[in-house]
Amino acid sequence: MTKDTAKLAHGLVTKYSDLFELRYNRKPTINRYREKWAMHDVVDSVGYDRAKEILEYYFKINKPGHPLIWFYNNFDKIDENMVKLQQDKERREFLLAQTKKMVEENE
Repeated sequence: MTKDTAKLAHGLVTKYSDLFELRYNRKPTINRYREKWAMHDVVDSVGYDRAKEILEYYFKINKPGHPLIWFYNNFDKIDENMVKLQQDKERREFLLAQTKKMVEENE
C-alpha cells in the first residue's frame, strides 16, 4: 500500500464515520487500522471516486446499522445495482422523450 493509497483508504473510513454519525447521531466504534486495509481493497477494486459514491449510496439504502463488514462483502453488488438504476433512469427518460415526440407528431 502506497502512502497515497493509504490516505485515500483512510479518507473513506473517515467518510464512513461521518455518514454514520449523521445517520445515527453517534460515532461508530471502529478499528481504523484494520478498516483502512479493508477499504484499501475496495479502492483497488473500483477506484477512489467510485468507492466514495458507493459508500454514500450505501447510507441511502435501508440497511439497519450499516455495518462496515456488510459493505465490504457487498460493495460490488451495490455498484452493480447503482449501474442498473442509472441505466434504467436513462432508458425511462429516452422512452418518455420518444412518447412525447410521438404524441406531438400525432396532434
